[in-house]
Amino acid sequence: MKIIRTARSMAAWSERLRREGVTIGFVPTMGALHDGHRSLIRAARLRCDALVVSIFVNPAQFSPTEDLSAYPRPIARDRALCREEGVDVCFEPTAQAMYPGGFQTIVTVPALARRWEGEARPHHFAGVATVVTKLFGMVRPHLALFGQKDYQQAALIRQLAHDLNLGVAIQVRQTVRERDGLAMSSRNIYLSADERRIAPLLSQALRAGRQMIEGGMSDVAASEQIMRQTIEQASTIHVEYLAVCDQDSLEPLSVVMDRAVLLGAVRIGSVRLIDNLLVNMPGRKRRATH
Repeated sequence: MKIIRTARSMAAWSERLRREGVTIGFVPTMGALHDGHRSLIRAARLRCDALVVSIFVNPAQFSPTEDLSAYPRPIARDRALCREEGVDVCFEPTAQAMYPGGFQTIVTVPALARRWEGEARPHHFAGVATVVTKLFGMVRPHLALFGQKDYQQAALIRQLAHDLNLGVAIQVRQTVRERDGLAMSSRNIYLSADERRIAPLLSQALRAGRQMIEGGMSDVAASEQIMRQTIEQASTIHVEYLAVCDQDSLEPLSVVMDRAVLLGAVRIGSVRLIDNLLVNMPGRKRRATH
């Protein structure tokens, strides 16, 4: 496995392979890799001739209240996982390489970023959109893979790739979960034993809301109420939002006809967790019109 640290070397490597007709896959990460990342890497490996994984803790997506220095950086373990999975290049740019002196361009996707995570973490998505655009320009992939756990982020990246004609196909892969339903996340290591025990209530709440909708309850308020009641079994969980939204615009729905996404964010102690579930019921809209 090759380790590349500069934008110029990364672009040169990709350009050479593209001239040879090689299909390049890309999995962008902030490191602290887990089995969720592994599933993305394996899916990309099956679909592409060459595979790049980036490891870059992006300072631009951290707010002043979030501790950038505390973010885990187990680089040796991350490289070992990449080698095990047959990654061709581990791209590890520095912050100075990504944001050199005089850097001033910011990429935004205003409509998709204004609610939910965008409201809870101001400027976060501008940092995400900017760094992903830069990474696409350096890596020049044909295909990039993202996890569904960060649903709003994936929707935003799909939109910017389309709007800016970046020439990269975006694929979103299903969330990988622990046995008790907790979505895998680099943040999970910060949970204490007691916090870890109650953390699956978020996924349980989303499942309860989806079951109500799939069972025929189209009224969103009732589904959101059952989700909140499920979370409130534990008094130490603080709900930031639980919402039933349009899958594409992420605008809140009042009634679900055939498609929706259930979004949730909670705080357990100092740890903030997010998750989501899709609702897809083809044919229900047609039945509702009779």
